Parts: sequence; structure tokens; C-alpha cells
Amino acid sequence: MSAYIIVPVDRLAEAVLQALLEEFASRDGTDYGERELTLDEKAGNLRRQLDADELCILFHSESEEWDLVTREQADLLLND
Repeated sequence: MSAYIIVPVDRLAEAVLQALLEEFASRDGTDYGERELTLDEKAGNLRRQLDADELCILFHSESEEWDLVTREQADLLLND
């Protein structure tokens, strides 16, 4: 059984989801291309990818940590 679970975006309060997206967007090493984007733009891009089911929020029950991953990565982790 996988230690990962998908966190349904619609189950999160809007403020919590926004905080998660901003935290992820502000992590060191995150590269968004040639032009520097604002935190709001980065979070908005991530939100659109979540809404399009291109990204998933995964929670690891053993470490109690979360991450944003592509749908393909989520499928692999969930099927381990």
C-alpha cells in the first residue's frame, strides 16, 4: 500500500490552497523561464495546472510532508 495520498484541491479552503501554492512557488531552485514572474503569477500558473489535472498535491502519510507533482509522477508514486 502506498504511503501517498492525493489531496483533493476542492477539499482545501481557498486560503490554505493559496498558501500551499505560494510556498511551493517560493521554494529555492524553482525556475520559471527567461522572465521573472511575481509570486502571484507563479501561484496562478500552478493553480491552472492543478485545475487542468496536470499537477496533483500529494501527501506522504509517513513523513507528513506534501508536494506538488505531475499527474504522471503521482500515478507512479501511488502505484508503488
